[in-house]
Amino acid sequence: MATKLILKETIDSLGIIGSEVTVADGYARNYLLPQQKAILATPANHKMMEQEKTKVELQIAKEKGMAEEMAKRLEGVVCKIPAKVSHEDRLYGSVTLRDVMNSLSKQGVGVEKRMVLLNEPIKTIGSTKIPIRIYSEVEAEITVEVVPA
Repeated sequence: MATKLILKETIDSLGIIGSEVTVADGYARNYLLPQQKAILATPANHKMMEQEKTKVELQIAKEKGMAEEMAKRLEGVVCKIPAKVSHEDRLYGSVTLRDVMNSLSKQGVGVEKRMVLLNEPIKTIGSTKIPIRIYSEVEAEITVEVVPA
């Protein structure tokens, strides 16, 4: 079965604050409701959320503004990652999400693992553009340069 809920805060995998979502009963019962991240989608709760809508809209604007500011800081960030290569300039292994995260943290850029949208490991020398999703509609792009070690 599924439960209809209204989100009280933004959850990346579900939606933004104030939106109505349908989730599995267990997820609602064991996590979202006890953590007070959501409320049941009843007519009374809809009316209450409607009254709090202006506060919610201000919260969304604030979160989005902070995300856009972070995106501006991330644009143009270059991560140089040294990797072992063979005589033919082929990588031994590959550059993974962990390598990108370590390089970003050394530069003082704090992003979460789920934000970096690296679909598959990098297996070649050179530059690669990697998108970073900061907020639901806000993305920045960083450049990862794999150089011979």
